[in-house]
Amino acid sequence: MSTLSIGCAVVFAVAAGANWWSRWTDNRSVELWSKPLALIALIGVAATLDPVDPAMRGWFVVALVCSLAGDVFLLDGDRRFIPGLVAFLLAHIAYTVGLIVAPDWSWVGFGVGVAIMAALAAAVGLRIVQAARRSEPVLGPAVSAYLVAISLMFCAAVASGNWWAIAGAALFVASDSVLGWRQFVGSARWMPITVMVTYHLGQAGLVASLL
Repeated sequence: MSTLSIGCAVVFAVAAGANWWSRWTDNRSVELWSKPLALIALIGVAATLDPVDPAMRGWFVVALVCSLAGDVFLLDGDRRFIPGLVAFLLAHIAYTVGLIVAPDWSWVGFGVGVAIMAALAAAVGLRIVQAARRSEPVLGPAVSAYLVAISLMFCAAVASGNWWAIAGAALFVASDSVLGWRQFVGSARWMPITVMVTYHLGQAGLVASLL
């Protein structure tokens, strides 16, 4: 990693830590700057490091920019939930394409990913979709499409055989599972900070897979 990449990584770590603290203490003023800054810094890391595959890096930068847009939309809470959902759906599509062009690809690994996500959908995803549909009918198809997108991203990560990508994708799935449960099924005190810790570590793991 270059000096610039390391500097961006330090900024990311500080901003992410501040964001986690803001979610635990419900400090809105800190959340407003720390949440977007963390992703801006991570974009800086991805854009300045020396990747194994430049094409993969390009798609990951697109995914991070879409994620940044999603973060900004969701700062307004439910008022911009659908735009935020769409932004993250596009992020998962970009990550998936980036993982597909990764040097190593295994259809067996992809099948393993499908089996894992099918089990998670049966245990958690269906409950979230049903609750979302009860909340507002249009949210049922929207949330379903999102779950398909993130599932494909995880499957592509497993197929790539890169353990950083697999860990990052798994943490991203965990973050969105908790977020969806909190949004539509039921909330708990530990959920807001858990969503952000797993989200930031997931994004960092995916970026680390570029090395």
